[in-house]
Amino acid sequence: MTSEPLAHTGPNGEAHLLHEHLQEVARLAKEFAAPLNSGNWAYIAGLWHDLGKYRPGFQQYIRQVNGQEAHIEGKLPSGSDKTHSAAGALHALHTLEGRFGGPTGGALARVLAYVIAGHHAGLGDWVAGLDTRLLGTGAPNSEREYRESLTTASEHAPHLLALPDSFTLADALAAIPGPRSSQPLTTSLWIRMLFSALVDADFLDTERFLDIGQAERRAGYPSLSTYAQQLDTHLAVKAAHVAQLGRDQDPVMLARTQVLRQCLTKAQLPPGVFTLTVPTGGGKTLSSLSFALQHALAHGRQRVIYAIPYTSIIEQTADVFGGIFGTDHVVEHHSQADTDDREESQRSRLACENWDAPLIVTTNVQLFESLFAARTSRCRKLHNIANSVIVLDEAQLLPPDFLQPILDALNVLVTHYGVTVLLCTATQPTLGDSTRFDPRQNMRGLPPATNIIDNETDLFTALQRVDIQWPADLHASLPTAELVSRLVEHDCVLVIVNTRKDAAEIMGALDAATGDTTLHLSAAMCGQHRADVIAKIRLRLKARRDGTDMRALRVVSTQLVEAGVDIDFPVVFRALAGLDSVAQAAGRCNREGLLPNGQRGRVVVFVREIPKLLQQVRIGAQATRSVVQSGGDALTPAAFERYFPLYYADFSSRDKHGIVEHLCKNAKFEFEFRSAADKFRLVDDDDQATVVVPYTSKAAASVEPLVAQLSQGTTDRWLLRKLQRYTVTVRRKLVTTWQARGDVRELVPGLYLLVDEPRYHERLGLTPEDQPLDAASLVA
Repeated sequence: MTSEPLAHTGPNGEAHLLHEHLQEVARLAKEFAAPLNSGNWAYIAGLWHDLGKYRPGFQQYIRQVNGQEAHIEGKLPSGSDKTHSAAGALHALHTLEGRFGGPTGGALARVLAYVIAGHHAGLGDWVAGLDTRLLGTGAPNSEREYRESLTTASEHAPHLLALPDSFTLADALAAIPGPRSSQPLTTSLWIRMLFSALVDADFLDTERFLDIGQAERRAGYPSLSTYAQQLDTHLAVKAAHVAQLGRDQDPVMLARTQVLRQCLTKAQLPPGVFTLTVPTGGGKTLSSLSFALQHALAHGRQRVIYAIPYTSIIEQTADVFGGIFGTDHVVEHHSQADTDDREESQRSRLACENWDAPLIVTTNVQLFESLFAARTSRCRKLHNIANSVIVLDEAQLLPPDFLQPILDALNVLVTHYGVTVLLCTATQPTLGDSTRFDPRQNMRGLPPATNIIDNETDLFTALQRVDIQWPADLHASLPTAELVSRLVEHDCVLVIVNTRKDAAEIMGALDAATGDTTLHLSAAMCGQHRADVIAKIRLRLKARRDGTDMRALRVVSTQLVEAGVDIDFPVVFRALAGLDSVAQAAGRCNREGLLPNGQRGRVVVFVREIPKLLQQVRIGAQATRSVVQSGGDALTPAAFERYFPLYYADFSSRDKHGIVEHLCKNAKFEFEFRSAADKFRLVDDDDQATVVVPYTSKAAASVEPLVAQLSQGTTDRWLLRKLQRYTVTVRRKLVTTWQARGDVRELVPGLYLLVDEPRYHERLGLTPEDQPLDAASLVA
């Protein structure tokens, strides 16, 4: 093996030279940070991030171990020669303070210290005595590490140690958006973006050394213009089919045509914030995607990020998009795709996502937790959010307790990083600035939005296809027996409830009362299972319309069916919840306007007890009661202008955990990245684990080779993308119990294979003990 200092060694002793790694990471990081106006910052971070590997002790160790994990700090045995992140951070502190001097030099140096010190362990909190404690790098003596590294680096690659002459004080300050912005998260998000550019560059260069095939797969995506052309072709084929059926003049089809036309027209407007307020059934999914693609092309944006609130229904949208563009050309990424990165390994580094494709379909959890993340795996993708179009589907479901930091982050993305945000929903929330009597309820909202639909009221009137029946008493819970007696009067009906326990109970009671098999949908089922059931429902509905299969069709579902699931029942029963949920349920009723003789669909609202654990559902139900009791049509845009202020008012704070406060100390860049990340948890991923469930023999045949690859150590993000369709995420405590019994087997940290197959019920999905997973055990 060469005597030149090494960055990595391959499984057979192949040498990845350290100076080559540093230069290539610097080049890539500069490229990634160019849209951030921070190319020089990222170049320096890349050049110095692994300076600690020049230490003789580290070089001796990496040669002795001769393994891919030797450079992963979290995987190393204890000892002073096993860390390497501190040296580059200290070099940045000393060099920038020397170049720029005074408090300004110290603050600027701290930026690189955060980024370099955290490139393995993640971004840390600022602490007093930063030069000796260095943000969680684990270095027992960071100054000694630095001196030893500097001595060796000076012998082998002295040109790497100098600060480029072009990096002047004016250049350094010009790249930082914070001082010119009144938005509180501006500087901290910029540092996180810079960190993302470094981490992605580091991971990619390492990946190219360890597995060139991985890198080659990355180049296979079409251009955005190709996506736009494919979507145009798909929509033209759909329109021709509708005309062939003689339905092109139907009110629903005319409304959808008008929505699409306005989306294409408004796509040429300048970037910013847009709203698309369209009743369910108005074709907003493909129309919003048309807007996003055309807007991206018109303004030179790089990608479209389509964010969906529920993990449980992301597969439906990804399937629609995959059918148009090809499944390999749509990155579907949600929490089940991630392994546990608390113990970093080479496998976890290569498996984490960087969103390098033109079209990303993801969840709100992934998008927003990434914007506040500290871990390398979550931050890696951030620089690719710049210059994108973000579509927030079902925008009314943004979590109220985290609403302020979310809006602040979106503001920064729109103002500084060329992002356009499209808020897409039938029930548009109120997200502008607001001042209230209680200052805790004040809100820094989004910039004024451009409405894509010119006359929303007329559109809602044209697409009004249902009548809603409210209960006489909005507080009296309806017993299961009485509910079932009403349901059996309908041979084609959808029932939507708030809990899995209710769904299982009603399904069992319907089975007993009718002798039929009631279909069921919930988040306890893996994505492929849900997709199979939804496909079956659609076929049965079509057969009923055609008169070829008139068997009774009754479906009981949780609220997951209300977003992104295109099904059309003549009658829908909905348990009382937020008014937006009732409206979404109405969108599954007479969706296509196909009932005979212009007949309207029927939505029946009933009351069921809502567990205390489901606070947002309880608050939404109370706000619904207030709107309904005040009179008027409860599903118009005007009704939601009354509903959302009532809904938000019942939450004590828009930033319940004080997240913004951790990230607003701009003057000296004294940010608490890790504390903010720990508190910004839409889902507590430290308390969750993902279970792979081969729920049928066909599914097992698909899962088996993927699991075999995992077991052989070939984890990568493409493998996890395929596997996520067969996963359910549950509480870690429950999975730990199952593991002790031998019911599950750990594949990689945080990812388990279900061994006790009977635990997966053919209709209910994953069950603890032959009971449905309730809100306390399932991670939705």
